[in-house]
Amino acid sequence: MTAAIQQMFPCRQCGAKLEYQPGTSAQRCPYCGAENAIEHSAETIHELDYNAVLADAANTAETIDVITVKCTACGAESTKPPNVTAGQCPFCGADIVATGSSVKRIKPKALLPFDIDHKRARDLFKEWIRSLWFAPNALRKLARQDSPINGLYCPYWTYDTHVTTHYTGMRGDDYWDTETYTTRENGQTVTRTRQVRRTHWTPASGMVFNQFDDVLVVASESLPRKFAQALEPWDLEKLVPYQDAYLAGFRAESYQVDLPIGFERAKEIMAPTIHQTICSDIGGDRQQVSSQDSNYADITFKHVLLPVWLSAYRYRNKIYRFLVNARTGEVQGERPWSWAKITLAVLAGCALAGGIAYWIAQSQ
Repeated sequence: MTAAIQQMFPCRQCGAKLEYQPGTSAQRCPYCGAENAIEHSAETIHELDYNAVLADAANTAETIDVITVKCTACGAESTKPPNVTAGQCPFCGADIVATGSSVKRIKPKALLPFDIDHKRARDLFKEWIRSLWFAPNALRKLARQDSPINGLYCPYWTYDTHVTTHYTGMRGDDYWDTETYTTRENGQTVTRTRQVRRTHWTPASGMVFNQFDDVLVVASESLPRKFAQALEPWDLEKLVPYQDAYLAGFRAESYQVDLPIGFERAKEIMAPTIHQTICSDIGGDRQQVSSQDSNYADITFKHVLLPVWLSAYRYRNKIYRFLVNARTGEVQGERPWSWAKITLAVLAGCALAGGIAYWIAQSQ
């Protein structure tokens, strides 16, 4: 099944385009204020079979034709706003000509609607900049200006799986041993004893089981991954079935991380939990894992969209990005440093330390 993602929602009173109102279940006209309720979808959010989709993606997965525009500066792909021929890339701020192209993508099954509105996102941006130590004055000036901040639905994968892992390793059990040693006391050699912790190692092997639900993987390459991951946690229990109405007034990025690569990244996320389970199964006071072989079964997935406020600003020809989790208000971002301020602070600290040392020397 194929559908188009570019759907218009005209206002019934003035004909202008309606926009989704964050924190509500309605669209609102930005000109006359008329509202249009978004009907609750009776569709259930279900997982898709991972292996079946990989084997026959064209017939197994519901797909969607997405009209996208690609930024030539940073390579980001996002949905093309209707009737817009030029604008700025939300990821890097570069000017782009919005000539769209159609691509086929796995249709999102669910999304989290925006909860934080544009005004609150701008306030969080300003608060974040004001909180930065040693920030350039030009950056603080930016906080007082109306720099663009864009609402964007970012693509994610969620994976469920059962994991069976065979392992080999070593179990270490600590014990205390009495050790005799000699030392010098009052110019004489004396013999003393002390308790020393030692470890007895024995071979270990076995099999452990792990069950994972909704392992979240960002499917964007346009956002710095460490900052996107730092926006977590997301309230995925409040996902709603995908509806175009929630996208009105916002843009959505097309996924750039495909399904198999996403699962490889999910394995990286699951690895520490599997390792901890192995260590618990080995037992003892210390553990060494020599080998492990994991089998991933019953793999299912969802393609979901999560809401982010994004501002891309330039400082000395370098792009910095600021992100807000549009559900929780969690703030993450890149920032420049004022080395002049840092140098002055270091010199002031050295001068202060020197003054204190001089005062102590004089007082003595």
